[in-house]
Amino acid sequence: MSWRAALSKNLQELRVLCCPENEASKGLRDYITKNYSELKRLNPTFNILIRDGPGAEARLIARYDWGQEQIFSVENATEQEVERKLKELVLKGETMPRSPESLPPLNDII
Repeated sequence: MSWRAALSKNLQELRVLCCPENEASKGLRDYITKNYSELKRLNPTFNILIRDGPGAEARLIARYDWGQEQIFSVENATEQEVERKLKELVLKGETMPRSPESLPPLNDII
C-alpha cells in the first residue's frame, strides 16, 4: 500500500495551514492544489482540514490516536519537500500507539 493510501489508516486528521498570498506558503499551496483530489480519492472518509489566513505560517499538523499531534513547519518549502514531510508524518503513524476505536474490526467467524 502506498503511503498516500495509508493516510487514513495511520492518522486521525491532517490539518494544513497556510497564507493565501505569502510566498513562503507557495510550495504548500501548490502541493495541496495538485494532490488534494488524489489524497481524498484514496482516503474518502479521512479529514483533511485546510485553513488559510493572512500571515499564517505554512504548517502540516498530523493528529494521531490518543490525541498526539506532530507539527511540521513547511515555510519556504518546495512541493517536493512538502511531500517528504507529509510522507514522514504518515509513516510515523505506523509506529504510534493505537486507540481501540482505530483498530480494524474483528470479523466474526461462523
